[in-house]
Amino acid sequence: MEEVNLVAESLKFLVLGMGIVFAFLIIMVFALKLQAKLVAKYFPLEEKPKNSQWKPTPSTSQNDDEDQTVAAITAAIIHYNNQKG
Repeated sequence: MEEVNLVAESLKFLVLGMGIVFAFLIIMVFALKLQAKLVAKYFPLEEKPKNSQWKPTPSTSQNDDEDQTVAAITAAIIHYNNQKG
């Protein structure tokens, strides 16, 4: 009967398995890059026209933002408590 070195056999299977996984991942990366190029070529993103007349609205004060945040948290707590019981 032949003597089989189990450590050598396990290393062969380790290298084979890791090599197959690595090759699959490399192929998958290239396939996804190709897919991204094809999608970008045939389905380009539409650019939104820039409206030169648009002006930002003046921002609200910090105090108003904090009041709105407190009101939203309070409403969420009340809603949660009403659902519990």
